[in-house]
Amino acid sequence: MSSDDVDKQDQMKHSRSLKILIINQSFWPDVVATAQQAHDLALYLAREGDSVSVVASRSLYGKPGANLPANECLEGINIFRVSRNIFQKGGLLTRSIDYLRFSAACLWRCLTLPRQDIVICLTTPPFIALVGVILRWVRGTRFIFWEMDLYPDSTVQAGIIPRGGIVHRILNAVDVMCLRRADKVVVLGSCMRKRIVAKGISDSKIITIHPWSDPHEINDVAVPQSIQSKRESNRFRAEWGIGNRFVIQYSGNFGIGHDVQTITQAMLDLKNNDSIRWVIVGDGIMKPNIVSFVKDHGLQNVVIQPYQPRSFLGPLLSLGDMHLILMLPGFEGIILPSKFYGVLAAACPAVFVGPSDSEVAKVIREVDCGFVISNGDNKRLVEVIQQLQSNPKQISELGQRGRQALEQHYSMQQACMTWRTLLHDCVVSQSVLDDTARNLKL
Repeated sequence: MSSDDVDKQDQMKHSRSLKILIINQSFWPDVVATAQQAHDLALYLAREGDSVSVVASRSLYGKPGANLPANECLEGINIFRVSRNIFQKGGLLTRSIDYLRFSAACLWRCLTLPRQDIVICLTTPPFIALVGVILRWVRGTRFIFWEMDLYPDSTVQAGIIPRGGIVHRILNAVDVMCLRRADKVVVLGSCMRKRIVAKGISDSKIITIHPWSDPHEINDVAVPQSIQSKRESNRFRAEWGIGNRFVIQYSGNFGIGHDVQTITQAMLDLKNNDSIRWVIVGDGIMKPNIVSFVKDHGLQNVVIQPYQPRSFLGPLLSLGDMHLILMLPGFEGIILPSKFYGVLAAACPAVFVGPSDSEVAKVIREVDCGFVISNGDNKRLVEVIQQLQSNPKQISELGQRGRQALEQHYSMQQACMTWRTLLHDCVVSQSVLDDTARNLKL
């Protein structure tokens, strides 16, 4: 950290506490990526002395029947939960109904809360940033648009809505309006930044803050261990009957932008190899495709599990001998798999199947912490698996380089400090503008 950063942090400690509102459908105790990132940021801000409130859903992702408390205080964070999903999963229409119900209830709850200094809107559900626009207009609240996934770009790229059609044009106009009304737009990387600029948004309004992982949350890998001792100490190997086998792991969401076909074909290629285990942990719209494939082809070396509680994150991510990160062509800059940063923290080789010019591919090449494999090249994926399985030293070297990169550039502490500086600067700069305007009127 530079001396300028330290000075800024010291100055903020003596500045007034901000009232900060975070809006996202998923939040603690949910374990999807956006919930975890929002939770990390909220906890950090509260511990630094800001007054933090969150408006989220009473439902849990992938858990029908969940009914979280309407109001709750968690370590200084005031959580207000509204609406429950009726349909959980389903088609575009049923999801849209749940999204609209949450958005309407969210807006009403936000308008009943005391005025906040600044609101941060994520992208679940799509276009929840409209609430931020309304709060800025009605209450004068500063508004930060945190772009986790780009909409409607992702649905267009996936072929869910036709490119250039009336629905696409309307939704894109709404998105651009929200971007223009935001005080700042936070993006996850350079590819996403380029897409936002291409929508006509000034580059000066855009701030890049990468996703993160907390190295202290996965601290059992801080001191390098032998592959054997690491395997022997992992609880999931015994619970899931994996033993000493080589583990190819995918943890997280299987969304519309993730390449499922390449890994299922590699599974078929290695169908009769009992010395390995494919471990699939998580959920998502594409997960049923994998479950069906495994069943239809009688694959015995695949372990499929649901999302695990966050308290198990350390041993869960340390389970893999290598981790898969997936992206379909055309999704670079539309999504950025945040699971990649957890893989770095776990000191495991990252194997990215996706476009070579995407953010994850660039970092893997720069850091030399894994492999980049083209979409559809299941033969190359099998070669990488066999290469790592026969070379424990390479596993350790790749993993440690990734861990070092996480600690130096992508840690939670660094990212949250950047976030707090941004929030305080945004409010302070607006106060200066307001004072100047008042003085000019006088």
